[in-house]
Amino acid sequence: MIFIFLGLFAIVFGASIAKANPNFAAIGKTARYVGVAVMVLGLSSSCFVQIEPGQVGVKTLFGKIQDGTLTEGLNFVNPLVEVEKFDVRTQNYTMSAVHDEGSKAGDDAIRVLAADGLEVIIDLSVLYHLIPDKVPEILRNTGTRDVITDKIIRPLARTKIRDNAVYYDAVALYSTKREEFQQKITKTIEKDFFDRGIVLENILIRNITLPESVKLAIESKINAEQESQKMRFVLDKERQEADRKRVEAQGISDYQRILTSTLTDKLLQYEQIKVQKELVTSPNAKVIVMGGGKTAPILIGQ
Repeated sequence: MIFIFLGLFAIVFGASIAKANPNFAAIGKTARYVGVAVMVLGLSSSCFVQIEPGQVGVKTLFGKIQDGTLTEGLNFVNPLVEVEKFDVRTQNYTMSAVHDEGSKAGDDAIRVLAADGLEVIIDLSVLYHLIPDKVPEILRNTGTRDVITDKIIRPLARTKIRDNAVYYDAVALYSTKREEFQQKITKTIEKDFFDRGIVLENILIRNITLPESVKLAIESKINAEQESQKMRFVLDKERQEADRKRVEAQGISDYQRILTSTLTDKLLQYEQIKVQKELVTSPNAKVIVMGGGKTAPILIGQ
């Protein structure tokens, strides 16, 4: 558009010079030729608009938004229209307590009051994308792409999260109810986004920070549970050892009882004869004095 105005200016300037002083007619003529060339160049460049992949273009003519959008590639347009480009790919808006980690500098985490009155700090990311066909309405109702996050994404997400957090205790948000809470806020935000031409892809809770006193209480509880589990393990081990000793003692008792009930004089005499036979055949025995009755043999000269 600027080339068209420059061309018009050159034509008017050349005509003015030629009219004011006939001696400068040649300069005026040259200025007019240059002006026409610049206007042609401006019209040529203004008639074609290139839209990058993942973008759509919205046409405005003298402030009025035109119907339809321009898709990726080279598009032929009215040279008088202006084109506002919007990214329709997945966008990420992060609110974090860590400096320079979120979309805004500094601490941008969401501080909410849980059902038990404790303050919980939530870091999260919002994944979304614009609906291509709804982009003209977004431009009309919200503004350019630069203000979408400040006017829609950020305030809606923070408000809905605070509204839903009051139904959960702080510890439940941190542990057992975290997934349920994430699904609930996703559903509540999803409709509001869609009504404004935005698709909510996902809400990702990155971190939930509890008050220091609650964290210490949780750590103490975990340590107590671990000690309790350790003591149960020791008691189970001692109980198993006692059972083992009891079974061992019972086995020894049964063995002695069986042995006592089966020993007779004839069996003892038979065992004595076997031992004496082994002594006779032993190369270490020199003299064997046989005893009578139940007396054991005496070995001499081993």
